[in-house]
Amino acid sequence: MSDSSDPVPRTLVVRCPDWPLTALGVVPDEPALVLAAGRVAAASEAARAAGVARGQRRREAQGRCPGVVVLERDEAAEARRFEPVAAALEDITPWVEVSRPGACAFGVRGPLRLLGGEASLLVRTAEVVEAVLDAAIGSVHPGCRLGIADGRFAADLAAREAAAGVAGSIVVPGGDSPAFLAPQPVGVLGRPDLADVLVRLGLATLGAFAALSVGDVVGRFGAEGQAAQRLAAGLDGIPPQVRRPPPDLAVAVDLDPPVDRIDRVAFAARALAEQLHDDLRGRGLACTRVVVEAETEHGERLARCWRDEGVLGASALADRVRWQLEGWLHGPPPVRPTAGLVRLTLVPDEVVPATGHQAGFWGGASAADERAVRALARVVGLLGEGSVRLPEWRGGRDPSDQLVLVPLTGRVGEAMSGASTPQADVQPWPGVLPPPSPAAVHVDPAPAALLDDRGRLVRVDGRGVLSAPPVTLRIRQGGQVSVAAWAGPWPVDERWWDPLRHRRRVRLQVVADDGVARLLMLEAGRWRVAATYD
Repeated sequence: MSDSSDPVPRTLVVRCPDWPLTALGVVPDEPALVLAAGRVAAASEAARAAGVARGQRRREAQGRCPGVVVLERDEAAEARRFEPVAAALEDITPWVEVSRPGACAFGVRGPLRLLGGEASLLVRTAEVVEAVLDAAIGSVHPGCRLGIADGRFAADLAAREAAAGVAGSIVVPGGDSPAFLAPQPVGVLGRPDLADVLVRLGLATLGAFAALSVGDVVGRFGAEGQAAQRLAAGLDGIPPQVRRPPPDLAVAVDLDPPVDRIDRVAFAARALAEQLHDDLRGRGLACTRVVVEAETEHGERLARCWRDEGVLGASALADRVRWQLEGWLHGPPPVRPTAGLVRLTLVPDEVVPATGHQAGFWGGASAADERAVRALARVVGLLGEGSVRLPEWRGGRDPSDQLVLVPLTGRVGEAMSGASTPQADVQPWPGVLPPPSPAAVHVDPAPAALLDDRGRLVRVDGRGVLSAPPVTLRIRQGGQVSVAAWAGPWPVDERWWDPLRHRRRVRLQVVADDGVARLLMLEAGRWRVAATYD
């Protein structure tokens, strides 16, 4: 690599493992997982011991650990719980950079002058973080992991591999980051598509990828490949042309009256993030580090630095501003301001030349998608959290389980990129109903009675056989119709090993003489109309 002589700052990374679970109060020995976009985002130690891993789908995770508790991700809680950690680290250095709730970093050059060495710095950092976690969460938590290396990427991998406590922290000696990274799999780059191509090309490790010539990498993979190769070589992903932005790029908004609730400032914060992104794009720049600043009615000044290994797009900027405001406004008293916010400012602290954007084949459909998502984000700002929801495919045996509505907030980037898994990409569930899917799934299924030719209730035995052919369907407040055709039944016996969550039911499709096709469900001896077909 031609950039091997570039100076790479010595960096300490603090990671709080399983933070999405820790922020929800889950203890390590409790089998639990957090879902995001239908996949496992975090799993407790007990769940991992049973075979649950990040990236698995819900069904696979539950199959490996039947008793696992499934929780939805709460990014607001993650931000609230992590802000005290970042604030406490300011006693060591004022230059704390947060990448996401649960992980932050800072350069060690300044603190070393005060603490005398990296060993002392590790001890002090661990003491500070553990004290905050004990106070905010309790004595039962996974603790923190620390890593020191040349460059943030190598330090982050060192922290991931470290065990609990200072004794398990990993320090990569100066100049040894390339050797430390060389045996790591290319999957740690966080670019699944690129890693898949590299593995198929026989480049399974970071060392093999870093050994390629820069020209070959840029010619094949473009700017993204060049940034990934810099990471693999221990140079971090920031290209050498990084520079300080001109001061006039900072954007600010005055809040009158002062605000102390996130739902009241969310719209202004997102509009501010979009303004900063548009201003940078107009100058051919992209932001890699941003400082979120706020001023309160009592004159308090708050600031927090956020960084991303890549560039911060409009939605990524908005997410980080929202997380930071959540940490300030809804955090514990030590970090919560004593008065409402009167001014919010975004300062791009580090920018790089924008590498461009590939528009759609017929004129940039992606730009239209981005405008649509921004419009929905404005609705969220006006009406509050949870006012706009997106359908997300989850899979399941019944139509009511297969799609759920999730809040748009926190998933703007997924909505723009189509990250939510389509039905075609989900493997079929055993016992799932045959297509087509119902047009309407009823939130409150109407009670019904399915009768045979003698007026008796149709039942289903243990082998899934109907007691008699259905002839009449009576629906409460819907009258009575004759059954013209029927299909099924499809019995389901779920979680028979768990007496608390055991569920047994039968599904039956019927077409009545009124021309309407319905999905009936028999559970606990009662028929209900679960869904309706077109």
